[in-house]
Amino acid sequence: MIINTGQRTDIPAFYSKWFMNRIREGFVYVRNPFYPTVITKFKLSPDVVDVIGFCTKNPRPMFPYLDELKPYGQFWYVSITGFDKDLEPNVPPIDKVIEDFKYLSSKVGKNAVGWRYTPIIVNDKYTVQYHIKTFERIAKELHEYTELAVFGFVDLYDKLKRNHPEIKDCSDDDKIIISKAFIDIAKKYHLDLRLCSKEKWLGEYGVDVEGCMRIKDYEKSIDSKLDIKQKMQARKGYCACYLSNDIGTYNSCMHLCTYCYANGNKEQILRNYKNHDVNSPLLIGHVNPNDKIHDAKQESYITKTVTLF
Repeated sequence: MIINTGQRTDIPAFYSKWFMNRIREGFVYVRNPFYPTVITKFKLSPDVVDVIGFCTKNPRPMFPYLDELKPYGQFWYVSITGFDKDLEPNVPPIDKVIEDFKYLSSKVGKNAVGWRYTPIIVNDKYTVQYHIKTFERIAKELHEYTELAVFGFVDLYDKLKRNHPEIKDCSDDDKIIISKAFIDIAKKYHLDLRLCSKEKWLGEYGVDVEGCMRIKDYEKSIDSKLDIKQKMQARKGYCACYLSNDIGTYNSCMHLCTYCYANGNKEQILRNYKNHDVNSPLLIGHVNPNDKIHDAKQESYITKTVTLF
């Protein structure tokens, strides 16, 4: 099976010690975000966990543990956009993350790391030309360390509209200009470019809109064939990706990016962060008397290990 750590929060950046405690103890508890008294227990043994998926803006805190994670397959998405503190208050500087990306690729392999340039927000400061220039700058730095680049435009969820009404979607014309420019840049640097947002109509302009996280990406990262038993989609008809079992918790990412879909108000995030216990089987808080814990059904998806790529 596949365990994911990055759809709800940034575990490598802020909870790496907790994560490694879970790896060492061999299990993790995950509270259901819609039914808070329901907890799922996942075994974290390499016998059943074929790949761990990471999605982060700062992989560095996990570097001391990369050798310890070698028994597990890994696939990493690292987000690098180049926004300033007005949008990404606690994200490390772009040059630092670029260097960390290169180091990560050298440790886990080029096929196990992808780059995300998302979300794209267009305003007076972050213009269309700003994004095109920044995307090429990063692509030039990373193309020898990954083959995969993902871009996407901001999604205006209701809570984002409430908390940050100043963030607006850009025009369709701007999306076309950006997409065409990104396609040209990706070709120049031999990157597999994909879209990660709702604008499936951009496929008419040559954009790959078939999802940014695919089973073949996991297979390529571990050089093995996977017989996936379960297809999970967060939003049917919207997301084409294979979404695996996520062990994170919403409202717990301390990057505090203003455009984040997984965070609500800042006070709630800070409360949750204070309730984090590095020794708890839950990312946030502890098991309560009324909680119901059940074991996840888990099995390896690997059918055979061969040189696929």
